[in-house]
Amino acid sequence: MELGLTNRVVLVTGSSSGIGRATALAFGREGACVGITYRSQRQQAEETARRVIEVGGQAVVIPYDLAREETIKEAVKIVGQQWGHIDVLVNNAVQWGSLEDMSKRFEEVPMSSWKPTLDLQLSGVYHTLQQVVPLMRAHGWGRIVNISSNVAEDGIPGTGAYAAAKAGLHGLTRVLARELGPAGILSNVVLPGFTLTERNRDQFPQAMQTAVAQQTPTGRLTKPEDVAALIVFLGSVANSHVNGETIRCTGGI
Repeated sequence: MELGLTNRVVLVTGSSSGIGRATALAFGREGACVGITYRSQRQQAEETARRVIEVGGQAVVIPYDLAREETIKEAVKIVGQQWGHIDVLVNNAVQWGSLEDMSKRFEEVPMSSWKPTLDLQLSGVYHTLQQVVPLMRAHGWGRIVNISSNVAEDGIPGTGAYAAAKAGLHGLTRVLARELGPAGILSNVVLPGFTLTERNRDQFPQAMQTAVAQQTPTGRLTKPEDVAALIVFLGSVANSHVNGETIRCTGGI
């Protein structure tokens, strides 16, 4: 299958580690030019860039913070200046709320947790889209892949604010699909399950990871590379008709 990604310009937010890094590397292997963003882990982002170049792509490292609109504008500006336009946007950056809230009852979670989570996960993506879409319209082609989470559909206790924000992303993507499709811009959501990133491996008990793997029909946890492969297809020329969809990458759980 010809993906047609050689010299395509891709902005992958939150690509210093995890799914974002795997996605940047996957695009790099296809010869893409990849904008790699980070909030606080500059060294890790630079390592991602080094590896993207090593596998055949081009890369630029850019600071980016979902909570700071000026950094969003600057990141898009830098990529546009570097390569002239943006073909593919992968909205992967995430800033988690407090894990302490997961152990609280719904009515005990403070509004001080609710509002920032929605602002970061939904408004930050919205601002990024508003900066990138004009570049895609001018170019007459674009692919948008918004990264969600299984918590948006599975009703996991303790994840109310995060789940609501990610579910909002699903609705926004449907609007984008209808509005931008005629301009040659396709928009989709990728919904990973529990993914075996370094962060998740360290943060969640091994017993829990084993239990999730046993419940998964494929018999294992989702790997970042599994999610990246789906993202790359959706962001490629090979995808000419998938638009407005939410696609799970969970191994069937």
